[in-house]
Amino acid sequence: MPLTAIKINKARPNAEKPIRLFDGRGLYLEIAPSGGKWWRFKYRIGGKEKRLSLGVYAAAGSKTVEVGLEAARKAAEDARQMVRDGVDPSQDRKAEKRRIAHQSENTFEGVAREWHGKQSAAWVPAHAERVLRRMERYIFPSLGQRPIAEIEAPEILDALRVIEARGKDTTAHLARQYVGMVFRFGIASGKCQRNPAADLRGALTPVTKSNFAAVTEPEQLAKILRALESYEGTLPVRCALHLAPLLVVRPGELRKAEWKDIDLDKAEWRFVASKTNPNHLVPLSKQAVAVLREVQPLTGNGRFVFPSARSAQRPMSDAAVLAAMRRMEIPADEMTGHGFRATFRTIGAEVLKFRVDLMEHQLAHAVKDANGTAYNRTSFLPERKRMMQRWADYLDQLKTGEAANVIVGNFGAA
Repeated sequence: MPLTAIKINKARPNAEKPIRLFDGRGLYLEIAPSGGKWWRFKYRIGGKEKRLSLGVYAAAGSKTVEVGLEAARKAAEDARQMVRDGVDPSQDRKAEKRRIAHQSENTFEGVAREWHGKQSAAWVPAHAERVLRRMERYIFPSLGQRPIAEIEAPEILDALRVIEARGKDTTAHLARQYVGMVFRFGIASGKCQRNPAADLRGALTPVTKSNFAAVTEPEQLAKILRALESYEGTLPVRCALHLAPLLVVRPGELRKAEWKDIDLDKAEWRFVASKTNPNHLVPLSKQAVAVLREVQPLTGNGRFVFPSARSAQRPMSDAAVLAAMRRMEIPADEMTGHGFRATFRTIGAEVLKFRVDLMEHQLAHAVKDANGTAYNRTSFLPERKRMMQRWADYLDQLKTGEAANVIVGNFGAA
């Protein structure tokens, strides 16, 4: 007799072997010992007996029917018609999966991920992460599933206009560059014939370049340092705020700092600089070591010195320090996390008379000797350690108002 929903629902599994409930003409329901129920269709083609899966009736323990009796009968009848036409349903399904996979590979997102995978091997990890994150956030939602060969310039412009509407003009220009690179890769790999992103030159709002905001006067810096001291948020953010002016590394390098790279006993932090990609060594002043020892009991058992508040497996958000500064009403046009580097470079040279080459080493800028050879990461390490300790002491003196009484002397003079 044909199956009924009542009969199916009453069926119980056999603990030793699968049970088959036959509906007729090759269609049956297989019940596994675990309780799961699957539709199968048995047929013969080319003299061989074969079976085709038609979906799950209900998973073990589930009361939800995924493929009901009538749907299974319809699928079985479609398969029978294929057999009558000389088509193997199993082979047809495999061909359809290959077609869908091929189509997916030729979507913009598929080509973009392939391009990113090949390019990122030569990029600094942080940069590779940023590029993919921007594509996922701004481009893939609108263009990701479109066949790359069918995308036209107006579609790309619409996606970029959404970015501009958020006030991210620079990001929009960067996104256009990434899209253009993906299309050029697509052309080279035979997945499209032209680059419509090239038609968008001049279509976006021009970006006015400006330097990162920074203070260059000791009095201004003193006010900001006192504001940072007054921060009452979480310990990791507070410690990151205190370290930013002490270490003058790039904000991304600070928030992604890992404990394995830091030796508090030697007062050294060794890592790969995010922009220039050399091995870099940062001497740690006594003040910096003290800040790190303060946060170590909280985060020292994890990977990151400053983990995300949401997951210890990720670093602190790139906006956390900047957002904290804004909450303390430090204006964006007065100081940024990156601005401490410019502050160090200016005040270090003009007030403390630090040697320019020592400061350039400290900022992980490319510095070459008279023969044009780049110095290694340990160059002038004793001098740089003294310089960074002097800088930390000077910052303390600014906070207490004692800096005006400090005699600079000849240390670090050019």
